[in-house]
Amino acid sequence: MTAVPAWMRPPRPEGWRADDLDRLPEAPRHTELIDGALVFMMSPQRSWHGRVVTALAVSLTQQAPEGIEVEREMTIRLDEWNRPEPDLLATTAPYEPDRTCYVPEDVLLVVEVVSPESAHRDRTVKLRKYAEAGIAHYWRVEDEDDLPVVHSYELDGPTRSYAPTGIHRHELRSPAPFPIWLELDRLVPGRKR
Repeated sequence: MTAVPAWMRPPRPEGWRADDLDRLPEAPRHTELIDGALVFMMSPQRSWHGRVVTALAVSLTQQAPEGIEVEREMTIRLDEWNRPEPDLLATTAPYEPDRTCYVPEDVLLVVEVVSPESAHRDRTVKLRKYAEAGIAHYWRVEDEDDLPVVHSYELDGPTRSYAPTGIHRHELRSPAPFPIWLELDRLVPGRKR
């Protein structure tokens, strides 16, 4: 039996809190907090995942109007017990070099690019948690024959749940959260329509 390092032991019986993540220098990159439990990205990311995230970050940054920033791999403090790390987000919060997380009221769009180890969280847990926190738009990017397919959702405010707005193959055109046009097949090198 392997002993658990001291830094991995929760500081209280009910688990970790969102602000505890800033005091865990030993934690691996991409550590998230879901329902008071630390979640680590343990398996290496596929090249496809990294390429899609980078291409989406560049495309969204180029199209974002003034006052909207696109950020990758930054946590969102949803509440005291949840601080997930989406692959990308679009925010109205200004750039701050020492920022470690965002709050839901500043986030317009969350993008999760699904990998095998994150599939359940991205398709169910995070979908529900982002909606309950009031984030207006959620995109889940799936790998379909090595091409990205975007499942888009928009928040239904009164129910605090997401309504699907489309499954996008080859291209995505959306007026919200800002005018966006993406040639999805071009997000992966060597794949052109």
